Amino acid sequence: MPLRSSRTSLHQIGEFGLIRSLRRHFGRTGPSVLRGIGDDAAVIRPPANRLLLLSTDLLAEGIHFDLATATFEDIGYKAAAANLSDIAAMGGVPQHLLVAVAIPASCGSSEIKRLYRGLMRACRLYGVELVGGDTSASRLGLFIGVTVTGFAKPGQLLTRDGAHTGDLLYVTGTLGDSLAGLNILRTRVRAKGVAGDGQHKRYLRYLIERHLRPTPRLEEGQLLATHHLATAAIDLSDGLSGDLAHVCEESGVGAEIEIGALPLSPACRSYAAAHRLDPVHLALTGGEDYELLFTVSPGNRAKLDQLTQRARCRFSCIGTIRPKGFGLRVKHRNGSSRRLTIASYQHFRSQRVTPREAEWSR
Repeated sequence: MPLRSSRTSLHQIGEFGLIRSLRRHFGRTGPSVLRGIGDDAAVIRPPANRLLLLSTDLLAEGIHFDLATATFEDIGYKAAAANLSDIAAMGGVPQHLLVAVAIPASCGSSEIKRLYRGLMRACRLYGVELVGGDTSASRLGLFIGVTVTGFAKPGQLLTRDGAHTGDLLYVTGTLGDSLAGLNILRTRVRAKGVAGDGQHKRYLRYLIERHLRPTPRLEEGQLLATHHLATAAIDLSDGLSGDLAHVCEESGVGAEIEIGALPLSPACRSYAAAHRLDPVHLALTGGEDYELLFTVSPGNRAKLDQLTQRARCRFSCIGTIRPKGFGLRVKHRNGSSRRLTIASYQHFRSQRVTPREAEWSR
């Protein structure tokens, strides 16, 4: 059933009218959901012999998203994808989503439906069902709270605390794309309105898409868990430097990153060159790439390489786990090394350093 394009005031339909509309458009569920939207709580039939995974995220307007640079569908999609990435980092299979939204008077029902349409686009792509949530008025902007459930087999769980000295450090995909895309959006450089050749425009669109529509690495996480390859794992939501620090803290180890091994997309390299930025800085500090950072025992490297070729996944070895006293360091192409500066996003503290404040690749 198509959504209405006309703007309808939430004051006109009220909270329960909105819920009825959302349920009508987005409330279809499968046989594992015994009770979904419309009851006081969702009722789920869990699969036998599985561990339950739970993760939640809160997204605040002006902190996590800007309505001037992202559509409501983009915001909804990313809200779901960010939560699904947490399940990917645990090696799990996502199942259900609950969404709570605090809505300012500036938003009409059509905007909220577009938000949910983005949420559902991500859910359907990854086989996840929307089973409930809550709505509220807001006097301080738009807030979105998303909770995801997932399942994992006992003995096939990825965690942050299993890295050992000598393990190899890997990432999926490429790094720095999301921060580059955010910079493009913040400077109002839109792909369709930028001068340049077709390749330049394609690069800009790619980077913007990587920021607004990230890909949770669910297949890769499940592959690592099923084959018992990763000793530790985390998703890159806050930036490589900060998230690596989380793994090292939980595992009681240090680490060394090889600058020359960081996977950078041609689009990120091109953007950095055009704006006199260091692409390595984008890779180390840029959050919201939602790639997986994981560690692998050297004895499993050949097995990982074989699976990578069969599954068509991209894994890059970017460093080594060191003893705790080694700390966190980066090794440069000339063989020298220096202490890794943690420059990822952290709430309640000052913002990360700007791209020009650090030069990593010398």
